[in-house]
Amino acid sequence: MTEISHLAPGADVASTAACLRGLGVEIDVPAANALRIHGRGLRALRAPDAPLDAGNSGTTIRLLAGVLATCPFQTTVIGDASLSRRPMRRVIDPLVAMGARITSEDGRAPLVIEGGRLEGLRWRSPVASAQVKSAILLAGLAAHGVTSVVEPLPTRDHTERAFPAFGLRVDVTPGANTVSVTGGQTATAPAGPLRVPGDPSSAAVWAAAAAALPGSSVELTGVCLNPLRLGFLRALERMGADITIVNEGESAGEPVGTIRVAHGAHVATSIAPDEVPSLIDELPVLAARAALGGGLEVSGAGELRVKESDRITALVDGFRRLGVVAEERPDGFVIEGRRQPTGGTADAASDHRLVMAFTLVALGSAGPTTVTDAGAVAISYPDFARDLAGLIS
Repeated sequence: MTEISHLAPGADVASTAACLRGLGVEIDVPAANALRIHGRGLRALRAPDAPLDAGNSGTTIRLLAGVLATCPFQTTVIGDASLSRRPMRRVIDPLVAMGARITSEDGRAPLVIEGGRLEGLRWRSPVASAQVKSAILLAGLAAHGVTSVVEPLPTRDHTERAFPAFGLRVDVTPGANTVSVTGGQTATAPAGPLRVPGDPSSAAVWAAAAAALPGSSVELTGVCLNPLRLGFLRALERMGADITIVNEGESAGEPVGTIRVAHGAHVATSIAPDEVPSLIDELPVLAARAALGGGLEVSGAGELRVKESDRITALVDGFRRLGVVAEERPDGFVIEGRRQPTGGTADAASDHRLVMAFTLVALGSAGPTTVTDAGAVAISYPDFARDLAGLIS
């Protein structure tokens, strides 16, 4: 049995829990933002009575695919309209190469997965994706032999850091961007409760706001300080922010601490392709920070086009409607902060990251702003509006 506390209250976590319950996993809710999970082991999962619904969560469907590839039964995994447009061949191909049978709608959900005996492999991933890496590693735990993932660039390593807490061995070769697991391992319950550190992507919203608005500052406590998640802070520093980071310990293999951010100056900067994996989810709020002073040029971020929305097109369109000078590029964008945004109406395109980005632009705009489809923020941060109100003075 594993107890996990301080979980994000967003819809993505709820989707993951619902899918696991559909596989026969008993999950209790002992307190708010906490779960008690009674593990069954991969071999004790049962075929669900209905399709598993991953909702809007790309992490859920891709990591779940790795688990289901090991199960000797057929499962259908579905998602909402947005998730059903997102590319899944990146996980289908390696899992099929390991021995699973997967059918899809032209490489997109719904996925019909029939798992069973898998063989380890060495997979050279064409995309820098922690979701792909994690799916393959989860499948590799039950595969015969060794399974390795080689990435083009380093990506988030939360899975690798979590494995030891469950008694699982993982080999990491940082210089070669390679992670390996040996099959046949059995997970064990952690020695005690696990507390999830604060989400850097949610923290980035307030860090960007404080960095953008003269006279502003914010202190963010209990935040995950994983080095592969702090690219947004390095970018904010180049854009003129005054930032202090205090490491205060560790939780489940993740460093945790406090981040203090204050406005310092408005400086234009650029983000290169090799930086993108460390701040892919924070790019919209970094763009919002640039819209309020300085500027930002991003390249090598074509992956933004296959998120909850085409984040490049939707971001640039929304910014322009708010009076921001913005240019769309095939793999990125250019934002100029040489004039104050006017305000206006921007469509968040059912994308939680865009809701937050457009709201930050609104904080420094000359006129009122309306963000449509703003309910999408509940995917990752349902308390966003409440926390914003508490920070404005």
